[in-house]
Amino acid sequence: MALKVVSFDLWDTVIHDDSDEPKRAAMGLKSKVDERRHLVAEALERAGHAVDLKAVTDAYDKADEAFNKAWKGDHITWPIRQRLELVLSNLGHTLTDDLMNEVVKAHEQMELVVKPDPVHGIVDAVRDLAGRYQLCVVSDAIVSPGKALRQLLHSYGVDRFFDSYAFSDEIGHSKPHKDMFQHVADELGVTFEDMVHVGDRDHNDVKGPQALGMKAILFTATRDTDKETTSADAVCERHGDLPGIVDRLAAE
Repeated sequence: MALKVVSFDLWDTVIHDDSDEPKRAAMGLKSKVDERRHLVAEALERAGHAVDLKAVTDAYDKADEAFNKAWKGDHITWPIRQRLELVLSNLGHTLTDDLMNEVVKAHEQMELVVKPDPVHGIVDAVRDLAGRYQLCVVSDAIVSPGKALRQLLHSYGVDRFFDSYAFSDEIGHSKPHKDMFQHVADELGVTFEDMVHVGDRDHNDVKGPQALGMKAILFTATRDTDKETTSADAVCERHGDLPGIVDRLAAE
């Protein structure tokens, strides 16, 4: 059957991950990693708890380690509130609801305040593809939740081209779990054989979709670590080539 749907990974495929860090540095801001730890330390200080930044950093690092274990092993991405609750538990402290809500919101919106850049050529590529295929996003939400990522896509002017979204914090699983791709397939009324996925990581974005019967394109413009060993049906080195690659796979 001809391809009907193109699904996109988000980070380093649509959004250039950490391209906001040089902007933060130029503005005299802390890195995102440091700012997140500072936010927790500041909230604890406002709550009257005597906790130094080193202790907060250690507790945050420990929580990140547990998060990564669940993410990689169980294909689950905990929402940032759950991760922060673990940080506080590691420290033996709690925050009032108001303070906790402030810290959660600051985490969730950090990449909306200083935005990372879209990957070069993505707007033109999705505009071209949208004329012939249904498009969707299938992405893990590591810190920024799906609601923030939708806002980020809107700011780039590309959200109008996407017909469906599967964000891990909303689906309950992360890639390459079947539920992530099943959600958009069900929403768009297609089978896995009707779909091709585009992403930068061979394990999640290529082998995961291929195991379900999808085709997969490895995108290497921002990350080419897996280029030499990928099992992808095609490799795309820049978004200017993507429409042609998709059309070729659809014709095969």
